[in-house]
Amino acid sequence: MSTSPTAAPPQSSGADAGRNDSARRPAAARRASVWARRAPLLPALIFLIIMTQLPFAATLVISLFDWNSLYPDDRAFAGLANFGEVLSDADLRSSVLTTIILTTTVVLASLVLGLAIALLLDRSFRGRGIVRTLMIAPFLVVPVAAALLWKHMLFNPEYGLLNGSINWFAGLFGIDNPIQPDWISEMPLLAVQISLVWQWTPFMMLILLAGLQSRPGDVMEAARLDGAGNWQMFRYITLPHLRRYLELGGLLGSIYIVQNFDAVFIMTQGGLGTANLPFSIYQTFYQAHEYGLASAAGVLVVIGSIILATFALRVVSSLFSEEGSR
Repeated sequence: MSTSPTAAPPQSSGADAGRNDSARRPAAARRASVWARRAPLLPALIFLIIMTQLPFAATLVISLFDWNSLYPDDRAFAGLANFGEVLSDADLRSSVLTTIILTTTVVLASLVLGLAIALLLDRSFRGRGIVRTLMIAPFLVVPVAAALLWKHMLFNPEYGLLNGSINWFAGLFGIDNPIQPDWISEMPLLAVQISLVWQWTPFMMLILLAGLQSRPGDVMEAARLDGAGNWQMFRYITLPHLRRYLELGGLLGSIYIVQNFDAVFIMTQGGLGTANLPFSIYQTFYQAHEYGLASAAGVLVVIGSIILATFALRVVSSLFSEEGSR
């Protein structure tokens, strides 16, 4: 029997090899260009990891130990016992409740006032640029300086501006010796809340003002032509449009106010029921020298902040998507 000859494997031509090389070269060039764009950011990324992630990792490790700096030889691995003690400690639970109350009231009040001011500044009037600049000024004040300002210049019962204003108004009506409250002693939490609202209202105003200026002009003009009043336009057009901006302001404000330490430390030293979680962590770490407990409480604060930041990033992403789709 005769066998048919076996076909030789096809040989790749020089043209095919050239095409493969040319296909590989653009891919390599693209990878090189990507890394060329990323390379300048690597030092910043490394610095960020060193300054934020390594300390957090160290805090996480310390939170697993029963560690009092006054007794360094008695340090022992405690597992998750510190977290259980943090969640069961009455003082820390009280500080968590104070933190929730402080954050909620300050954020809501700042949003309401910021919305009102943003609506006013969205109108055209002479000197609007100067007024906007002046309204931003409280947010630019250093937090410690702002707390000292409110404690001594405004809330002081002897020479503060608030009691001085009460005396002046009382004198207009012939009232002698009016009531002059000691604001920080008699209403400490409210005093801290007022100072924080004063500082954070401009931040909310900026976010909401940006939202107002991004409203679709054709929709607003059509509503005016249809006879819609100011309240109807605000309720059915402006407020729904500002929903994302309100969420963003609330989330960002919550992230920062949850971690606020300056106002409580400067104005009340954490007394009179104003000790929030950051101040309690400070007391546990620097006064009680309980490194493990303080680190565990700090880890819980970071976890809560990460959760809030995740929602904030989603809101920001959705805002960018909406703006890009227009």
